Amino acid sequence: MFLDMEGFRSLSKDDFRVLTIVEMGLRNVRPSHEIVPSKLVHRIASLRHGGTSKVLDNLHLHKLLHHDSSKYDGFRLTDLGYDYLAIKALVNRGVFASVGNKIGEGKESEIFEVSREDGTVLAMKLHQLGRTSFRAVANQRDYLGHRTSYNWLYLSRLAATKEFAFMKALEEHGFPVPNAVDYNRHCVIMSLVQGYPLAQVKQMQNPEIVFERIIGLLVRLAEHGLIHCDYNEFNIMIDDDEKVTIIDFPQMVSVDHRNAQM
Repeated sequence: MFLDMEGFRSLSKDDFRVLTIVEMGLRNVRPSHEIVPSKLVHRIASLRHGGTSKVLDNLHLHKLLHHDSSKYDGFRLTDLGYDYLAIKALVNRGVFASVGNKIGEGKESEIFEVSREDGTVLAMKLHQLGRTSFRAVANQRDYLGHRTSYNWLYLSRLAATKEFAFMKALEEHGFPVPNAVDYNRHCVIMSLVQGYPLAQVKQMQNPEIVFERIIGLLVRLAEHGLIHCDYNEFNIMIDDDEKVTIIDFPQMVSVDHRNAQM
């Protein structure tokens, strides 16, 4: 996915107001629909002189909202619309000022470089849990507890919340993880890891030492009562000094969890 930041900067206060209204409305519709009635958006927005219709047309034109009239006239957030809401909140908080290139992509996330006003480069992870098959994802994850009603926004937000919390706790206990900076909705901001996924590393000076570090971290996690659940060559980063950093924590569970058995 390409993040069009020119389009982001062109949005008005009213544009973000209507986007937020649609987001809030999605929490009150059935997951199978994910469509917020147009009448509800107009009533809550209350923009003068037909302003709501103009805003909806503009957001639809920029692919931030999807229009659907198959069952009733309404709108739902697109992936990009949800991304813009999270980015707007974080920019307003001064977490970062600009978005750069995409530097990573997985089955359930995309990662971009972002920069602060002082030039510091961070990493922005956008969780994408279940945007295409959230029911299958929900069945494999422990996010929902006893909740039976959910949509992809909810799942992605839970994934980001869980990852941020684990990353913060692991850092405080001395584990080599990215610094957890902030999060909003499905978006997590962290320090940029200077290294490469183990899967891309072809040669090492001290492979035995690196192996011992990797296994040692796995053991330390277990000693702290945690199982990573996705501890593989794509989520272990190695820098030029062969220092190890662990990433990607949304699936982490307790050693007592039913899915933690070997």
